[in-house]
Amino acid sequence: MRRAHPELLSITLVDAIPEILRSARRAIGGASLAVGVAALAGAAIVSGGAQSAFAGPAHQHSSTAPASSAGTIVRDPSDLPGPIGVRGPQRVHIDLETVEVVGQLNDHATYHYWTFNGKVPGPFVRVRVGDTVEVHLKNADDSAMLHNVDFHAVVGMHGGGHATVAQPGETKSFTFKALNPGLFVYHCATPMVAMHVANGMYGMILVEPAGGLPKVDREFYVMQGEIYTEQAFGAKGELTQSVEKLLDERPDYFVLNGAVGGLVKTPLKANVGETVRIYFGVGGPNFTSSFHVIGEIFDRVYDWGSLTSKPRTAVQTISVPPGGATVVELKLESPGQYPLVDHALARVERGLLGILQVDGPPNPSVFHEGVDTRVGQLGK
Repeated sequence: MRRAHPELLSITLVDAIPEILRSARRAIGGASLAVGVAALAGAAIVSGGAQSAFAGPAHQHSSTAPASSAGTIVRDPSDLPGPIGVRGPQRVHIDLETVEVVGQLNDHATYHYWTFNGKVPGPFVRVRVGDTVEVHLKNADDSAMLHNVDFHAVVGMHGGGHATVAQPGETKSFTFKALNPGLFVYHCATPMVAMHVANGMYGMILVEPAGGLPKVDREFYVMQGEIYTEQAFGAKGELTQSVEKLLDERPDYFVLNGAVGGLVKTPLKANVGETVRIYFGVGGPNFTSSFHVIGEIFDRVYDWGSLTSKPRTAVQTISVPPGGATVVELKLESPGQYPLVDHALARVERGLLGILQVDGPPNPSVFHEGVDTRVGQLGK
């Protein structure tokens, strides 16, 4: 039987979310949870008029960076372009670069990630149904591998994967028409596909319906993945991928946005009274997620990322398969720190934990600790 290693996570929010975090702290011996602090630049990269809006600097690459100096590959959950709104179809230009980079897996270990644009997940791409979309993929000069991109939103051969197989230093491109509104995954699809995905090569594209989506106060971008290492769970230093564990479907780590506790150090932030929308997907490559926010209920859920179906309402947990996505919306009624989890809760012990930080005044009519001394006060 494999046991939780005492040096995986650090939990520093014990007072705010006691039960889940105390459980994690007990399991891991109270070690320190951290992701890197040196950010690689990332940006929304979609623009109209066939011009790229990506303005990040040249990528950084290292094969020997120590844990103390490696950068964070965690994409900020608020890093996504704003709503398109009401406009007609346009020609849109997308620039992606496949970058192999050493990044912070946790406070004590680094991992050699393969990424789109230096972050996990890759950039959030946003277009409108009917848009003509140009995709330009460059494989970085110092890459060791072939890479490409397969968009699930594409109706065409291999989702663009065949057209974008690029050697290091090459740029490939293709054009497609966005025929169907919805939230779709994209990923690298060169053999071994599962290895490229597990190493961080996944992201999402939103194809908005004509007229856009209903207005919300904030939007967030979250994806779940798995990491398989040759070294034992919780090992320190630079970790390397394990093909054997990948094929046996035995992940060492489950992650949100690429790293252990990635969305604890970089939480989702909102305020009481706001409505938020979370675009949630699973890169995988192997495990279905039971996505749940502890202490909240999803007011609306667009199953499987479908924006043409009527949303489900008042949902506690939503299943999302590898290569799948969902859109959830919730009204925030009470302040606090709300854990984002996969309700296969053993995965918390292997790194899968995020926080939705809700600030604002208490709302005792909805929730408060203790018992009212007068009958019937709750809700008044």
